[in-house]
This record gives sequence, C-alpha cells and structure tokens, in this order.
Amino acid sequence: MSGGERPTVDILERVFREERGRLLATLVRHFGDLDLAEEVASDAIEAALLHWPVQGVPTRPAAWLLTTARRRAVDRLRRDRAYAARLAVLRAEAIRDGPTAPDPTDGGGDLPDERLALFFTCCHPALPGETQIALTLRCLAGLTTAEVARAFLVPVPTMAQRIGRAKQKIRAARIPFRVPDAAELPARLPRVLRVIYLIFTEGYAASSGPQLVRADLADEAIRLARLLHRLLHRLLPRQPEVTGLLALLLLVDARRAARCTAEGDLVLLDEQDRTLWDRDRIEEGRRLVPDALTNRPGPYAVQAAIAALHGEAADVAGTDWPQVVALYDVLVRLAPSPLVELNRAVAVALRDGPAAGLRLLDALDAQGRLAGYHLLPAARADLLRRLGRAGEAAAAYRRALDLVGNEPERAFLRRRLAEVAAEAGAAGSSSAERENFADPDS
Repeated sequence: MSGGERPTVDILERVFREERGRLLATLVRHFGDLDLAEEVASDAIEAALLHWPVQGVPTRPAAWLLTTARRRAVDRLRRDRAYAARLAVLRAEAIRDGPTAPDPTDGGGDLPDERLALFFTCCHPALPGETQIALTLRCLAGLTTAEVARAFLVPVPTMAQRIGRAKQKIRAARIPFRVPDAAELPARLPRVLRVIYLIFTEGYAASSGPQLVRADLADEAIRLARLLHRLLHRLLPRQPEVTGLLALLLLVDARRAARCTAEGDLVLLDEQDRTLWDRDRIEEGRRLVPDALTNRPGPYAVQAAIAALHGEAADVAGTDWPQVVALYDVLVRLAPSPLVELNRAVAVALRDGPAAGLRLLDALDAQGRLAGYHLLPAARADLLRRLGRAGEAAAAYRRALDLVGNEPERAFLRRRLAEVAAEAGAAGSSSAERENFADPDS
C-alpha cells in the first residue's frame, strides 16, 4: 500500500469504528433484517476501500457508506423477489410499530442514532439470555465472533452457531425494531445493561491482542451508557442501576491513562501515578453514586460505590479497605459470582493481610469455577510472592500465563515470574525440591 493510501484507510477504519453500530442499526430499521444489514455494511466498506483512495474521502463519509449499503441491499432484493417480499412485510410492521428514521442521504445531517432500538431488539425476551448478550456484542459493539466467544468462554464455532440461530429467531418471530414502551422496559433493561458492561469490560482489558486497553470499546460503552441514561430519565426515571452503571464506567475508566506505561506495559493499581487519573470523570461518577444508591440499589450501584472509594483515596494504603470489603459483602448477596468472590478476596488481603486473602483464593480455586480465568492464579501468585513463598508463586504465575490473552498482561506476568524465580534461586533448595523456573514462552 502506498503512503498516500494509508491515511485514507486510516480514516475509513476510524469512520467504520465510530459509525458501524449506527450504520447497522439504520440499515436494520430500513430493511428489517440483521443478516442483510451486516452483509451490505461490509460491502459498503469494501467499496470505500476501493474508491476513497482514488476519489478522496467524501465530505460526509458515514452518509456515503449508508447510501452505498442501501444500493447494495436494493440490488440484492431485486435478485431475490421472495426475499424482498418477506422483508417488505417486516418493513411495514416496523413502520407500524414506530416512526421511520429520517434518511440522512435525503437532506443532510448525520446518521440517525437507532442503536438503542437495535439493542432492545437483540435483547428481546424471545431470545435466550446469553444469546441476547452475544448477539448485541456482535452487532452493536462490533466485537468479532471470536471475541464474543472469549467473553463467554466457549469455542468460536459454538458462538457462531448461537449468533446465527438468534438472527433466524428474530426473522421468524418478526421481532420489532423499536425501543420498548415504559411498561416493557423494566423486564428488558437488565440484559441491555449487562451488554454495555461487557463491552466496557472488553475495552478495559482486552481478551486478546497487542494492547491492554481497547479505547474504542470503552468509549463506546460509556457513550451508550450516557445515551441510555438520558433516554430512561424521561421514560423510566426510577431506575438506579442505569445511573449506577454509568457511574461505574466513568469511575473505572478515569484510571485509563495510568494503567499502562508509554511503552504499553501494565501498571497495577498500587503502582499507578494517580495524578494521571481523570479527575473530571471521577467527580462526574461520584456525583452519580448517591442517586444510584437510592431505591434499593443493585450490583452496578454497589460496584460504583467501591470505585468511588478508590477514586477518593490518595494511594492504596489510604483506601478505606474495611468499607470496600463491606460493600463486597453486599455485592456477594446481591449478585453472587466467583468473580465477585475473587475481588472480595483481594480486598480482604489488603485489609487483613495476604494470608487471609490467600485462604479465600485457595477455597475459590478448589471450587473450579474460575478454572479458565487467568486473574485467579495471578492474584494467588501475587499473594504468595508477598508471603515470601517464591516457588509456589512461580507455579501460579506460569498457570496464569497459560490462560492470559493480551500481550501487556502476558509481559507483566513474565516479569513477575522472572522476579520470583530469581528470589527462589537466591534462597536455594535441594535439587529434589527446586522448582523449574524456565520461562514457558522461551
């Protein structure tokens, strides 16, 4: 690729990353079919890759992509009359159920934001619970099928089949493309909140790849949380979990700049330069926490309160760990899960010492519910290291290395493994008892 083409491709990648969900939602609104929308959106990107380096980037690139995608869709429908007839019925029902979005190609303006409607379509109760989340991550957040599979700890072919069946169900059941009315919203909301949370989780610590943080996904999750918060402030004002989720994402994302060095190396919480934390985001999140904790607060609100305590502290030693543990106790009752127990154990270690935390982690490890999750052996390794048990720490670090996906975390674990290997070697032991400290990736 020539030097002149690269900036054009970079612009295209940025436009597609920023507008993909909006483009797909607009196409689904117009044609009523997810598969068709995804196919023609991909066609439009391919056309842009071909034409923009030659003709230049259009003034309104998102509208260009939409126009191209719609033309490709019309061409496909003309070749398949039966398919076109079926989509015409779906389109008529979509118009009946809600007003058609304005067409940005007919008179200026940006793509209309139809993403929330597509969120609620993907999270329709006619679909199985985890399938709702997987489909939304794939279609709205732009995660690959492999990334979604990683989030659910299932094989890629299994996830591909699950997503395919969900799309077929939407077509067969003629699930409408619209935001539910106020009476339906409470039952539909928890899945949408969890989808936004999972998008942020993948952005905060990527499941694979060369970077720890996927800023595009983290930013998209926060944008969607803001959008949902504004929408439900009018339609369903007494929903503290929406406020809690937005507060949580803001408070956690505020640490982004301090989580990696300039070279991309991971920096743990106790070593972060807190002057790099985004104080504006912290204050915005803290202002939301009191509202989130009213009217029977849920798990996101409690997690936001925990994150607010981190944001208030000058350093790890100054964190109110007794209050953090108390909030985790509440969280265990509200939303019991092995991940909550893992985080609580780490907090207990910081309140009561590494031995107390290690006992909890060992019990959790024995249950086997986090057998494929690298942060459990990584946390055990850290506590073992703090207790001076270098040989056991090295074994736990190697176990974590076998499970970790992204490169910054892998590099961090390698460094820690080398450190405890050196400590164990310096301490000395009999040849029968000596641990094999070879780097597993050497």
